[in-house]
Amino acid sequence: MSQLEVALAEIKRGAEEILVEEELVAKLKEGRPLRIKLGMDPTAPDIHLGHTVILNKLKTFQDLGHEVILLIGDFTAMVGDPSGKNATRPPLSEEAIKHNALTYAEQAFKILDPAKTRIEYNSTWLSELGATGMIKLAAKQTVARMMERDDFKKRYSNGQSIAIHEFLYPLLQGYDSVALKADVELGGTDQKFNLLMGRELQKDAGMATQCVLMMPLLVGLDGVKKMSKSAANYIGVHDAPGEMFGKIMSITDDLMWNYYELLSFRPLAEIEEFKAGIAAGTLNPRDVKIWLAKEIIARYHDEAAAEAAHEDFTQRFSKNAIPDEMPEVELALEGEGLAIANLLKDADLVATTSEALRMIKQGAVKVDGEKLEDGKALIGAGTAVYQVGKRKFARVTVK
Repeated sequence: MSQLEVALAEIKRGAEEILVEEELVAKLKEGRPLRIKLGMDPTAPDIHLGHTVILNKLKTFQDLGHEVILLIGDFTAMVGDPSGKNATRPPLSEEAIKHNALTYAEQAFKILDPAKTRIEYNSTWLSELGATGMIKLAAKQTVARMMERDDFKKRYSNGQSIAIHEFLYPLLQGYDSVALKADVELGGTDQKFNLLMGRELQKDAGMATQCVLMMPLLVGLDGVKKMSKSAANYIGVHDAPGEMFGKIMSITDDLMWNYYELLSFRPLAEIEEFKAGIAAGTLNPRDVKIWLAKEIIARYHDEAAAEAAHEDFTQRFSKNAIPDEMPEVELALEGEGLAIANLLKDADLVATTSEALRMIKQGAVKVDGEKLEDGKALIGAGTAVYQVGKRKFARVTVK
């Protein structure tokens, strides 16, 4: 493969869509460092692994020698991105935005090289627009065009309110691309409308239009919804190593491959070898998941923390005498979750749900080595080892 083909393969890794790929190839052939833009609104003080999917791709461009621009949307955060929202977002205070912006850059540098990263704040140019500039910008698009957005369309048809200022958000994000003369903008699949707005405004300004690279949204620990704090299915960049390790080990074997593709820096060929090894029975999925957990923990903490988390996890399981070999059971997720009594019965760990509740009350039921005390617990998507008494075990995957 040529150097260009190798670079393009790394850029396309895990990407959902590139618009327009032929234009991106042409830009790469120019042989100059491209300006790669990633905008992040500081709407919360901490970022989670879902946010890092895009940051990882930014690092790919950085490693290939391109100029990466981490754009902190301190101005746009006051508007609130309506993408994927079914209600108007409450505005953030300037104090909260400033606090969050500082932590965003700090956390991003766990992935990016600070010396090679250009940090910009869009208040630099958006604050200078003023009323006249904002009106001129708003004149670039029509209400009909804005209503093509799925989230706006759904909210309108459902009788839910849409505030006028929400129409401004994609225009402001697009104007950022004009101000930065971006060659490529990165974003999630839920950002497509906003990302394409940048192309339209650049064209209107007589500039070369940016290419758009969209990454899929990382599925959370529940295996269903996208990773987010509101869904409580996230792994935070600042989570303690042991907590991080346990959360990663709780994901299903199928979801593990999605995490490898979007979060790991291992070569794709090596990941394919892992898959082949598991299929051939020469590799244990648990070991492959451990390697992923250690890689991620080492990135956000250090190697020593990753080793310590692994050792603690292993000792905890050994202490509870959990065997490596046990029945593997798959159950379908129902509603908000499976009742623990039904799960134990369906996994053939008890004969009846009454027996399950009795065993829980007696303290004879453990989940991943930890005693379960709540007989009304609902179990969401994920994989865990369930134990009843001293000898009955099953590795149950709910999905």
